[in-house]
Amino acid sequence: MPAASLDTTDAIELAELLQFIADWLAADPARLAPSLLDYVGHPAYGLDALRADLERFTFLLGGNEGEDFFGQP
Repeated sequence: MPAASLDTTDAIELAELLQFIADWLAADPARLAPSLLDYVGHPAYGLDALRADLERFTFLLGGNEGEDFFGQP
């Protein structure tokens, strides 16, 4: 895989955006889960999986300490 670099400021902004989206998904799962299912077309990738991916990417960007990703308070 080719190397890629990201400016620290850009990484912080991206991490904040990913966290915003994860928080938004958690805010109203009753409406968003059916919408995601309609979009994806298969229940194998639901809100929990999407939020876990967002939390992992946020952690990898240094946007959090991995509390949500590792399940620790």
